[in-house]
Amino acid sequence: MDTKVYYVDEHSDEKIKEAAEVIKRGGLVVFPTETVYGLGANALDEEACRKIFKAKGRPQDNPLIVHVADFDISEYVENIQENAKKIMENFWPGPITIVVKKSSRIPMLVTANLDSVAIRMPSNKVARKLIEYAGVPIAAPSANISGRPSPTTIEHTIDDLMGKVDMIIGGDKCEFGLESTVVEVLDEKVTILRPGAVTKDMLEEIGLNVDIDPAILTKPDENLKPKSPGMKYRHYAPKAEMTIITGRIERTVDYINMKIDEMKSKGKLVGVLATDETKDLYRGGYIISVGSRKKLGLIAANLFDTLREFDKIDVDYIYAEGFEEDGLGLAIMNRMKKAASYNVINL
Repeated sequence: MDTKVYYVDEHSDEKIKEAAEVIKRGGLVVFPTETVYGLGANALDEEACRKIFKAKGRPQDNPLIVHVADFDISEYVENIQENAKKIMENFWPGPITIVVKKSSRIPMLVTANLDSVAIRMPSNKVARKLIEYAGVPIAAPSANISGRPSPTTIEHTIDDLMGKVDMIIGGDKCEFGLESTVVEVLDEKVTILRPGAVTKDMLEEIGLNVDIDPAILTKPDENLKPKSPGMKYRHYAPKAEMTIITGRIERTVDYINMKIDEMKSKGKLVGVLATDETKDLYRGGYIISVGSRKKLGLIAANLFDTLREFDKIDVDYIYAEGFEEDGLGLAIMNRMKKAASYNVINL
């Protein structure tokens, strides 16, 4: 398949309209959002959405997120409960997805045969124009090969999906760099299924009682039927085996330095996912700082790009410093644990 690539911004109306025509006729378009790049198809067209699973190599029991450009989602959901409305009013457009009862307009393929649908309104202006011009909601997971680190630049999507999709549009690096927060809102109960930039504290600040799904905190059971993307399968993974080291940072640095020496003696190259505070404390290996521990937003934005950089260098092993699992740190560690297949050493 020939893939057209356009570098665009919110003013590139003609190219965005061309991409919208691809969506209308059942094709696949990669497009930017504020979280990560998405691989989109007409959410109301089951055969178009089937192409998403094929292009990504995505398991069909992993539901897709439906992206909209308008607050009126009554055509796609059975009913909108008060807590869902409150989330929409406070955080849409933005990096949060609500899981609510679906209407018959949404194909079962999109929801992985669940009676609920994951739906969100992106704040990225290119994404919203694409949806508006297409005139249909767009189903879109992250625009990467399934299991690989999610794409936060157009170059990442080109590396993974060139020749597998009809068109790629984009330009800027994604603002948040982690997929959206996903919350299930059923029977007035709010449960975080996937952490993201909209945190538990932020949801509680608007008067919601919020639970966290156990699958976020521990390795999910292999028989889990995922209610949300990112719940079950190994995700975000670099090519090299990755281990996360948690505990006091001084002990973490000492442990990783020991592993660097050990692997070097075997002719192996270690990649170290470090921070600004520690990057100069390592005595070898390939060191990448994801940012300062004082700026978790920057660490989130850099995480997937860093994992892909280790792939380019072709390191043999990756050791990563861990983070506190609260606020945005919960989302960062959620992605890191999945990337590391839950290989965590707590010192």
